[in-house]
Amino acid sequence: MSFTQWYKEMAVYQIWPRSFRDGNGDGIGDLWGVLEKLDYIKSLNVDAIWFSPLYPSPNADYGYDIADYKSIHPDFGDLELFRQVLDEAHKRGLKVFMDLVVNHSSDQHPWFKESRKSKDSPYHDYYYWRQGRKGPGARTLPPNNWTSLFEGGAWEYDANLDEYYLHLFAKKQPDLNMSNPKVRSEVKDILRFWLDLGVDGFREDVVTFIAKAPGLPNSYPRLPIANGMKYFSNRPEVYDYLKEFRDEVLKDYDCFTVGESPLTDADIALRYVTEGEGQVLNEMIAFSHMEADCFMTDMLRRPFSLRKMKRAFSDWQYKLAGKGWNALYIENHDHARIISRYGSEDYPVESGKLLAAMYILQRGTPFIYQGQEIGMTNIRLPEIGMYKDVASHNNYRIFSKLFGKKRAMELLKETSRENARTPVQWDATANGGFSSVRPWFNVNPNYTAVNVAAQENDPDSLLNFYRQLLAYRKSEPLVLYGDYLELYPKDRYFYAYERSYRGRRLLVICHFSSLFHDFTAPADMDLAEGKLLFSNYKENGLKDRGFSARPWELRVYEL
Repeated sequence: MSFTQWYKEMAVYQIWPRSFRDGNGDGIGDLWGVLEKLDYIKSLNVDAIWFSPLYPSPNADYGYDIADYKSIHPDFGDLELFRQVLDEAHKRGLKVFMDLVVNHSSDQHPWFKESRKSKDSPYHDYYYWRQGRKGPGARTLPPNNWTSLFEGGAWEYDANLDEYYLHLFAKKQPDLNMSNPKVRSEVKDILRFWLDLGVDGFREDVVTFIAKAPGLPNSYPRLPIANGMKYFSNRPEVYDYLKEFRDEVLKDYDCFTVGESPLTDADIALRYVTEGEGQVLNEMIAFSHMEADCFMTDMLRRPFSLRKMKRAFSDWQYKLAGKGWNALYIENHDHARIISRYGSEDYPVESGKLLAAMYILQRGTPFIYQGQEIGMTNIRLPEIGMYKDVASHNNYRIFSKLFGKKRAMELLKETSRENARTPVQWDATANGGFSSVRPWFNVNPNYTAVNVAAQENDPDSLLNFYRQLLAYRKSEPLVLYGDYLELYPKDRYFYAYERSYRGRRLLVICHFSSLFHDFTAPADMDLAEGKLLFSNYKENGLKDRGFSARPWELRVYEL
């Protein structure tokens, strides 16, 4: 694997294609729309695009159930169009990353269709097919007591074979048996296909789940969601498989890999990302900083805890320092919109700018999710019938049993990942300029005020703040490679940290409150002598080594 620095200095723009831009007038986002907006993406001062799955899929999990790993979904275009997008992106200096989803496939993939025809099929062992267990009263039970993350039990019965198949996610997402060398050979073939086409790397979906414990044992105590996690998360074989992919494919290309890693802390991540001969991934996507307003799952809501968020960010910053590289993000396709969660819809521009600087000025590669740069917020659909996502329906089902339907609906409105999947708001025309016809999914009604066109020529807009911030990061070694030190870790209202590099210092001050609070700089920092680089208010006076922070105030000083 190449250890060049380019992936450390880049910023990445994530596209969830179905909701990005409809270029052919059928209400669904597509590659024609991406082609149309490449200049816009480049204008953000990002260096790469990560596409959520573009592959043919029945959409049981909107693309994360793949029916063909070497083609493009007709909704989005075809391989020829993808090559055009790839070429045009490269002409603009933009790298392109694909989503690699090999923990599971679609049940419509030819491998799975063949696997369920017969126990003697050469594809049967591509998946986890098992006989049931005998339970009380001669009842047949699933092979073990694991539960899926999306749809009840983790096993689905096939009457024709009299066997069950494992699915850690939706029923239509059977898990691939990575312990089968033939499956790993297929994965290597997929990697080569896209890399030879010119793709620059991969975001690897739930990659820490790709190995299961031998024997697939029962797990206790039983949990309603993801029971059995200790037997399918971060198993030792995961590293071995990733090393095999690196040694036999990836090392021959100058490419980038970032792994998605639920329930993986910084210590575990270092197994994969520590630089040197043992490195098998460039970066790991953490989840801990996205749990500052919930417990384990987004639906178990708690009041936002700034201290919990700070601890999570700082833990990864400290532990990976000098060893590995961070992946930085605050939004993606799996979480509700960040202004609606950690910021304030009463102060959307102020809190949007604060949140942007808060994470982008840390050490690591920043990922920006479509619409984040204009401050898109939660849509909060009021009825379960309006939701399309399998995870949303599963959460509603489970939490209705726990708390009742009314409370479950209130939780879902705030936490559903479909809040991040509404069409991108390009302008104030019908459908937010996303499509000339009715889109596949609801457009947030605030599109008339929150859209790209309204912010494009406003020097104080959130969109232009992202542009300025990303341009500064790209040009500044202090931000790219400087040390990180958190200040006042126990403070409930301020997230302040210092970046330092070759005698230069940067102080980032983020005030997480709609009320006023006083900030005092450390004794060795004279703000009056510093240069104010970024702020989200016009007047920025000082008093007694500090200032009275206004709602959601951001200040960034070079000292």
